[in-house]
Amino acid sequence: MSAADEIDPMSSLYAWLAYDLRFHRQKRRLTGTQVGKIIGCVRSHVANLEAGRARIDMDQAKALDKEWGTGGHFQRLLWFARTAHDPDWFRQSAEFEARARVIRAYQGQVIPVPFQTEAYARAVLAMARVKDLDRALQSRMARQEELLGRDDPPLFVTLLDQDALDRPIGGPQVARAQLQQLLSLGELPNVILRAITRATGAHVGLNGPFQIMSLEKRDVAYIGAFHGGRLVQEPAEIRDLTVDFELIGAKALPEDATRILIEKLMEGYS
Repeated sequence: MSAADEIDPMSSLYAWLAYDLRFHRQKRRLTGTQVGKIIGCVRSHVANLEAGRARIDMDQAKALDKEWGTGGHFQRLLWFARTAHDPDWFRQSAEFEARARVIRAYQGQVIPVPFQTEAYARAVLAMARVKDLDRALQSRMARQEELLGRDDPPLFVTLLDQDALDRPIGGPQVARAQLQQLLSLGELPNVILRAITRATGAHVGLNGPFQIMSLEKRDVAYIGAFHGGRLVQEPAEIRDLTVDFELIGAKALPEDATRILIEKLMEGYS
């Protein structure tokens, strides 16, 4: 049985896309090579699309709808897949992070994963009631090591609400150690930390956390949500998130003032 045979179209919209691509190809008695000529790729890539190992883009969806007369079916399905929660978001996000040259992140509630101490991460995961806490913690710390320990680590530009900084997750000792970790990381040449104080009031970041990962040739974003999140690959939506990041940054403290704020918050745990 091939990977394409195992695709469950009910598992996600992207799985449905992969399933329908194969279904319509077989219905028309076409080979992978013939479909590749329609969407501009080689046969092996068509096989990856049908197996869910790769995903069609909007130009390819348009080409299929035009050639097969499917009335915009593939375009609509791709649009909904891109805007819906994706069960596979974590694996994909980690893959994009590993290739990113710049990671711009806003977080309003907790310290971002790449900067969490092990004790802090354990407390966050316990709060989230994950099924296998030890395994999830091991995965999180390994992900952190892959990012920070790279020979060419990305530039991190991170905006944090004061709520994320002074929330005593894990208790006073864990919280203090976490703040000390932020101070240490802030000394690295590839880490920029800036805080948004509570006195700032309302700002667009209150809509939720997000991060923008700049790869070699394009940007990919991730928007966080309760019980999940979604990846964003549409250029227009990424541009909107980039504007949001700049608007939040305009209200953030400079790096030196952020460091002073963190040191002051640490005194409260002495």
